[in-house]
Amino acid sequence: MQRRGFLNRLLGFAATPYLTRAAFAQGDPQIEKVSKPASEWRKILTPDQYAVLREEGTERPYSSALNDEKRKGDYVCVACNLVLFSSDMKYNSGTGWPSFFRAVPGHVETSTDFKLIYPRTEYHCARCAGHQGHIFDDGPKPTGKRYCNNGVALKFVPA
Repeated sequence: MQRRGFLNRLLGFAATPYLTRAAFAQGDPQIEKVSKPASEWRKILTPDQYAVLREEGTERPYSSALNDEKRKGDYVCVACNLVLFSSDMKYNSGTGWPSFFRAVPGHVETSTDFKLIYPRTEYHCARCAGHQGHIFDDGPKPTGKRYCNNGVALKFVPA
């Protein structure tokens, strides 16, 4: 395990390739965790990306071009390239942030945050632990969930 962590730090993105949907059709591969010190994250992320992904910030609503993205493809974590959503999971929630009714199974992890006093379900990338957004129970069928994502935390990869 320590050797893998060392290689991830040494190789950076080379150790965390973009995984296609086809790879998931054959069964979800084991997700290898990526851990970097803050100084390394600051080198590879923009200040806005760092504020959201590493400090659990929130971007302004309607500030992301991904909010209006309508092409087929995948939405991957901008920090480590793990596929979190596909375009088939996206919908227009009218909130000003890219929203999805489901995530790729096993690719996000959740925790409870009390920053607004009441509890909210926060989710983050299962590979690099980068903060993505919050899950709400006001989404469409079939799940009734709304994964409200910061666009700056995602990268769109067209099909």
